[in-house]
Amino acid sequence: MAVARRRAGTSALRTAQWAAAGVLGGTGLLGLLLFALGRAQAWQALGGGLVVAGASTVLGGALGFLFGVPRVRNGSGEPQGSYAPNTNLEQVSDWLTKVLLGVGLTQLGSLGERLHRLGAALAPVLGGEDAAVPFAAALVLYFLLLGFLAGWLVTRLALPRVLTETDEALDLFLAGQDHDRRGDKVGADDLRVRAMQQLGLLGGSTGRPAALAAQLPPAEGAPASPAGVVAEVRSTAKRSALTAEQVRDLFADGTEGRRIQALALMQGDPSLADLPSLLDAIEHPRSGFEQYHALLAARGLLSRLPGAEERRLRDAVAAQLVDPRGIPYGSDRSWLAEKILSRLPVTATVPPQPKAAAGSDGAASSAQVPGPPDRPETALRR
Repeated sequence: MAVARRRAGTSALRTAQWAAAGVLGGTGLLGLLLFALGRAQAWQALGGGLVVAGASTVLGGALGFLFGVPRVRNGSGEPQGSYAPNTNLEQVSDWLTKVLLGVGLTQLGSLGERLHRLGAALAPVLGGEDAAVPFAAALVLYFLLLGFLAGWLVTRLALPRVLTETDEALDLFLAGQDHDRRGDKVGADDLRVRAMQQLGLLGGSTGRPAALAAQLPPAEGAPASPAGVVAEVRSTAKRSALTAEQVRDLFADGTEGRRIQALALMQGDPSLADLPSLLDAIEHPRSGFEQYHALLAARGLLSRLPGAEERRLRDAVAAQLVDPRGIPYGSDRSWLAEKILSRLPVTATVPPQPKAAAGSDGAASSAQVPGPPDRPETALRR
């Protein structure tokens, strides 16, 4: 309920912001239209005014961007590993901001005269009359400030979120590389999928996070989310005293929480994995979240499967990919499914050749078998 109210408040605020921007921009354009209609060359004045207004907006937006570039906090906000964010834009923004403020303050006394010169220079574009001088200066000032406010607000509100999400995705990618170097292929793929979800490249699979979190057993130190609980169970699987038969019985218990707990144990220790249970979770999942973790567990089991079981897994995964009600395209499950199929050998089946009917004296069978082609010299002699 609180989340719904927060989303409604955010949507209302965004609507109000767009409405305010529309009113401000519309007011300036309406003033330009009314001014142009009173000129002898109305279309020329309107076209020239639109160009001046657009150029002023772009310039103001660029200045607003420079003033609104966020800074990286010391001691935080930097991705782990050997990568760090490039702060050149931040330094350039800080330097240009100080220069512009310094120059503007020194020239503040002559601001009126400079605006009059600017209006006189732009007056011919708006009709060339005396009234065009103050209007041109006001037009530039209005849209310059409007562009500045728009650029500053967009930079302050959108850019920090984009940079934060990108840094978090980079953290996940680097953590996945660490897991890969340690031989934890399942954990590495899980982190890569989460990174791509952070960047919006893949869709998610958790449709009922609250219900799943209530069904899963609490894990000490794990985040209060199904993904966090599964990661904690997976990390402790090799230290668990459970046997493969007990994990299979845990999966067969029937509740979605216990099934996912069993899948997490299979992910952490492939020796506990049971292919029929994984195929059941892939072909008949209780949720997309369960199917995703069944695919993860199958990913860690690939090197242990004999040929017949490889074919069973390949057929099950391929069937879910082509089924319209199966794995949706562009989701985390489709990425895992395609990766599993790329690591399974494809066996080509050669159809049997029909046997030729042999005659009583064997002439029919020998007639259907082509002999070696004639040599060129023999064909010429014939």
